[in-house]
Amino acid sequence: MVHEGLKKVLNGVLAAAQATGRNPASVTLIAVSKTFDGPEIVPVIEAGQRVFGENRVQEIGRAHV
Repeated sequence: MVHEGLKKVLNGVLAAAQATGRNPASVTLIAVSKTFDGPEIVPVIEAGQRVFGENRVQEIGRAHV
């Protein structure tokens, strides 16, 4: 389920980049893991997402340990 959702988002990013003449490789999808604990984001990492954003340094330690 997560894999399909991530793939759908990435396909949308690809289509938008191509529609505007932008190199798709220049676009970075940043997943926001706020309010989710580490075990809850593992499936997202397993689906291939590698860049996550947090609004506080403390959240990174809590969520990604």
